[in-house]
Amino acid sequence: MRLKSIIFSVVLLLSFGINAQTELECKTNLSNAHVAAQAKNYDSAYEPWLYVKKNCPGLNLATYADGEKIMKHKIETSKGEVQLSFVNTLLDLWKLRGEHFNNDTPQGEYEAKACQLQYDYKDELGKTTLELFACFDAAFNADKETFTHPKSLYTYFSLMVELFDAGKKSPTELFETYDDINEKIEVEIQNYSEKLNALVEKVDSGKTLSSGEKNKKRAFESYLKNYTLIQKNINVIVDKRATCENLIPLYTKDFETHQNDSIWLKRSVSRMYHKDCTDDDLYETLVKQYDKVAPSADTKIYVATVLMKKGKYDEAYEYLSQGYGLEERPYKKAKLAITIGLIYKKKFNYSKARNLFLDALRLNPANGKPHLYIASMYADSAKDKNCGKDNFEQRAIFWLAAEEAQKASRVDPTLNDLTQKYVDSYLAKAPNMEEIFISGLAGKTLKIGCWINRTIKVPDVDKH
Repeated sequence: MRLKSIIFSVVLLLSFGINAQTELECKTNLSNAHVAAQAKNYDSAYEPWLYVKKNCPGLNLATYADGEKIMKHKIETSKGEVQLSFVNTLLDLWKLRGEHFNNDTPQGEYEAKACQLQYDYKDELGKTTLELFACFDAAFNADKETFTHPKSLYTYFSLMVELFDAGKKSPTELFETYDDINEKIEVEIQNYSEKLNALVEKVDSGKTLSSGEKNKKRAFESYLKNYTLIQKNINVIVDKRATCENLIPLYTKDFETHQNDSIWLKRSVSRMYHKDCTDDDLYETLVKQYDKVAPSADTKIYVATVLMKKGKYDEAYEYLSQGYGLEERPYKKAKLAITIGLIYKKKFNYSKARNLFLDALRLNPANGKPHLYIASMYADSAKDKNCGKDNFEQRAIFWLAAEEAQKASRVDPTLNDLTQKYVDSYLAKAPNMEEIFISGLAGKTLKIGCWINRTIKVPDVDKH
């Protein structure tokens, strides 16, 4: 009995010694790998990092943060079977991270990363479109909140389109996936717009941003640019397939089943509205049902469009006013102001439209599009010669349009290219240097009446 106790004690001491030695080696290798990774010397970091991953995967989160960088480097600098082994190692690393550091591994974010990596190397991995779509679909539905990367959202949708075009997904599945992804993009655009607005307001108040805030501002603008770009691209893709000829029979067939489903009604009405399928009786049926099931600011706007189609403008404007008054959230109210403003613009009620666009700018200063809408109304008035006492004044309004358009890119860098096209177009239609000289108005200020009610400074000839 005494001999057994002695043997047990010796084994325990040896085990402790081995564990202590392993732990020491783990910490040493972790430190070596981390220092090399920080210096971007990923090849030197690889062996000590691999030791830590194999022997003590739960030691420190740095194993996974550094490991991701090391593996991406290995993947980028290798080919063939060696590259494929590194791809699989990175996929395994993300799984392992979730097992050992679950609270620091958002499911949607990391599953989307894994799906994207498999998509990027789909040929090497032998993945089918159906398998890849199932991967993204499961990740998105498991954790929408952290499934946020613009590239992964776009890939997810492009896979659905590929399957739809191959006859493997139905129109309903295509539109539902589009709606899910588009609504997610809207959430992210709102999120980054609100963050950016706080910094824009600080600059506008005359305060200076810290270096950290400047970096954040650039990051927010970059994310907004990417989200706006993919939203535009998926809209173009779905628009080719979401024609009135496809939507009307589809929604007619599904209406009885979903007539009390507010989400289905919202999406159906929104799509028919944006695809200009509003002349069909189904649109009115859907709008009335949507307003009955879930009355909101949005439903009032849609009811107004139905009333306008019937020529009931006074009643329609009352609904527009109700809808705008119901919305209290700044970002949503800004979007609503633009929607209503565009309705008034289409009806040539430019004064009310401008007031709403100005409201939108006040509520969401990071969105420069309202400046472009106002500029286009100025330009329309100049072309139609509705404002200004003579040809010179009428064409001088193009300077005002160019000035207004220029503001768009100052608050929203994503609009730089579009803004420049507008500005160049407007300036080309404004009076030239010879006309300015002949007019004798160089450097003077013109007062433009009518709905515009603004002043315009005529350029100096020697500075033009």
